[in-house]
Amino acid sequence: MIYELISENKLISSLALILICYLVRMGLIAALRRTSQDEDDNSKRWINSVKNFSSLIIAVGLIIIWLSELRHFALSIAAFVVALVIALREFIQCIMGSFYQATTRAFSVGDWVRIGPFYGEVARSDWLSTTLLEVDIEKGTYDYTGKTLTIPNHLLVTHTVQNLNFMRRYVLHSFAIVRDAENINLFEARQFILAKVEEYCAPFQEVAKRYAHIIEKRMGLHLSTLKPSVRITTSDIGKNVFTVALFCPTQEAVNIEQMIYADFMSYWYKHANEASKD
Repeated sequence: MIYELISENKLISSLALILICYLVRMGLIAALRRTSQDEDDNSKRWINSVKNFSSLIIAVGLIIIWLSELRHFALSIAAFVVALVIALREFIQCIMGSFYQATTRAFSVGDWVRIGPFYGEVARSDWLSTTLLEVDIEKGTYDYTGKTLTIPNHLLVTHTVQNLNFMRRYVLHSFAIVRDAENINLFEARQFILAKVEEYCAPFQEVAKRYAHIIEKRMGLHLSTLKPSVRITTSDIGKNVFTVALFCPTQEAVNIEQMIYADFMSYWYKHANEASKD
């Protein structure tokens, strides 16, 4: 009797399947959130997996329920598929992108990534899109902008995907100090900047070395800019450019940059005044 009721009332069966799956999903997510700690990336991954798996169960269940009805369209199924592919091309590309990400494991929830021109932390990933919490990396602040980016998954296939997760703790930070060409010894100024950089990097130098070793071992590369460096160049309009590079905690990068700027401007102002008096 139950089988006949289900087979004869497909709409009721579909609604019941959807309702049951959503109730189970809500219960599992609530349980995971109760047992997880704040900022627990592992619980975020489990919640994301529960959402994706429940959506898959609903899709497969609906296909099974309506399978007998779909058989009536067997003669025109080829034309229907062609029309469907043309109409849903973007959606199909997004699904292919999700399969590509699942097989390559380019990133997971909680990672910092770059997808094409977009930077951010992966907050959610499903069959059609990837949601990023935008992080300002290009300007070198390494902080959340407050914007949420929804990236269609077809960009995972058509654009380069970079995993920047190692930058969440330490980063290879570089910035430039540009000044007018004046009667000042540039190499003495360079030594002054380098001394200040080494002074500010000294408290975390040992931890930075250990973290850099982990990155080198995991990614198979050599971080040649682990030691602080200052390079002197000139711009196309004849200005002096000091390019500073250092390996430091991500949250301290902007603060160290501003302290070096302040120290150098005081140094430059003092020596510029002395040079003008001479």
